[in-house]
Amino acid sequence: MEAREPLRGLREALRAVLARVREGEPGEGREPFELPRFWDALGQTFKVTSQEATKLSLAFSRPPLASAEECQKLSEDVQKAILAVATVYYWLPKGRGTTLRKMVRDATTEVVEGMIQLTETILSAPLESLSQDQLISTGGVWEACEQVSNLPRDNQAAVVSALTACLGVVKDALEEMEHALVEGQDPYGDIMEDEELGLRGNRDTYWSEADRKLLSSCMGLMKASKACLKKVLSVVKAYGKADSPEQIAQLDDLADIAYEISPSVDELALSMYPPVNQLAVRLHAAKLASVLKKVLEITKTSHVCPPSEEGWVQFLTGAVDHNMNKIKNFTQGQL
Repeated sequence: MEAREPLRGLREALRAVLARVREGEPGEGREPFELPRFWDALGQTFKVTSQEATKLSLAFSRPPLASAEECQKLSEDVQKAILAVATVYYWLPKGRGTTLRKMVRDATTEVVEGMIQLTETILSAPLESLSQDQLISTGGVWEACEQVSNLPRDNQAAVVSALTACLGVVKDALEEMEHALVEGQDPYGDIMEDEELGLRGNRDTYWSEADRKLLSSCMGLMKASKACLKKVLSVVKAYGKADSPEQIAQLDDLADIAYEISPSVDELALSMYPPVNQLAVRLHAAKLASVLKKVLEITKTSHVCPPSEEGWVQFLTGAVDHNMNKIKNFTQGQL
């Protein structure tokens, strides 16, 4: 038996674990669930997995190489470590928050994928040589295993993390569009002239005055998106709790609807580039306005919004309506 043969079986076993982690459901109510115990156990399994990746990589990095028997033992140890990671992940019930669970699942998936990658790299590399790919793959497993220390510890922290990521994407989209809209700037200025297409004097690469008026209100809507995410993030940080099923579910609802903001902002931004189809812009603006109003509504009715915070919810609802009404007025003639 070729020394690396057991690694083929290991690869298939790891692929099966990966499929289960991606698609499987958690075990609910098997025993009283304790969050601190869960994090201790998960941290320990990630640490052991990192150590097993190092052992496996070293065994195939310099002569004398591992024998088939040693490789079999290494493969069994890796499989055991990965199964322990998956088992602990399954301890985390949905009731602790779907946002939290998704982040733990993603981290678990990354560890399993990293180990599959390392196994494949060793299988495809020439014997008695430590390839650059093997070094990178080993480092990839270490990195994935270290992620456990950065994971949010409860659903409130998970939702803060999710909202922060959404806000970052929206900020980038807004800055990009502000840059493109600088007075007199050609949004396609960074594209070289093409001999076949000729000079880019085509008006389809520029905004008309009517376009700019419409886009001004679209920018207002994009700015409202940024303001909305900033305010929601601040109240989730200040008032968000993950102590009861109701609080946890409300936080998940907020995260779920917030995830819709950045793609809606991106779609609107893309439709704003010339040649502008004003009806398409109106359609994307209406979709974004609808998402924002839903975010504000869910925020207002949740525990993160005490009466003292209701003022900005009303203000931003008004800002969304104001910009959307202007967009409707500008595009009325297109209907």
